[in-house]
Amino acid sequence: MNWRAYFARHAQTLVGSLGRIVHQPVAAFMTMAVIAVAVALPLCLHVLLQNAGEASGGWSNALDLSVYLDKGATPARAQAIAVELRRREDVATVRVITAAEALRQFRDYSGFGAALDALSENPLPNTLVVTPALAASTPEGSEALKGAIAALANVETVQLDTDWVKRLNALLDILRRVVLLAAVLLGAGVMLVVGNTIRLDVLNRRAEIEVMKLVGGSDGFARRPFLYSGVWYGLGGGILALILVGLATVLLAGPAERLALLYGSSFHLTGLDWSTGLGALAGSVGLGWLGSWLAATRHIRSIEPS
Repeated sequence: MNWRAYFARHAQTLVGSLGRIVHQPVAAFMTMAVIAVAVALPLCLHVLLQNAGEASGGWSNALDLSVYLDKGATPARAQAIAVELRRREDVATVRVITAAEALRQFRDYSGFGAALDALSENPLPNTLVVTPALAASTPEGSEALKGAIAALANVETVQLDTDWVKRLNALLDILRRVVLLAAVLLGAGVMLVVGNTIRLDVLNRRAEIEVMKLVGGSDGFARRPFLYSGVWYGLGGGILALILVGLATVLLAGPAERLALLYGSSFHLTGLDWSTGLGALAGSVGLGWLGSWLAATRHIRSIEPS
């Protein structure tokens, strides 16, 4: 096989199919725009889920344990327990909040300063805030750490609220499946759009295909330019989709950062990474090729010289 001639024919067909698309700019742009919207929707949902995971701050902060000591535990005893817990491999950090410090913070932020002055003694206990190590930053690992801390002397209560974390995890899992389902359905829609466009193109060039078959051209030879047209449609739609996702990220970045500031966070909205963007572009091209292959194969096979 003459590989140089083989690739030259394919390059000629590739450029020729692009030329036909360029000569129909309005129709081609509308097809690419529909593909772009279908590809951009699941990508936007993916970006939102990705940023939601980053904004949550990770499981380690969500699974902090609040350790309340009994009234007989002095600040020195709280420091001793903190030192003991820091030696554990499943503990990342331990922060001590003394009863006096907790009362001062409550006085500053609650607005009940006058009522607190009427108290004869500080009702708040000395408290430890324990952050599990990364290996233990799971609901199961934190539950095990909770049991170990509760067994220590002078520990009255260990509070670990993982129910909302489990609900959030379940919700994010549902949303990930929704994104996957939307990507599959919209991918099928891309194939239908490209397939319908190629079907019309095949019908418009029916006479050309009949002549091609009369002189011995195979179905594969007649199908080749339509396959490259599908590739161009997919590539154009994928590029437009990435542009749409980028514009959406830019438009939402400002409001998202202002909302984060209200909660005292320095969160910044991030867009698609390079690997996801290239994967989406390759998927769009693949769907364009597959939709054109299905349509062109079916309709070219039914065309016979009369």
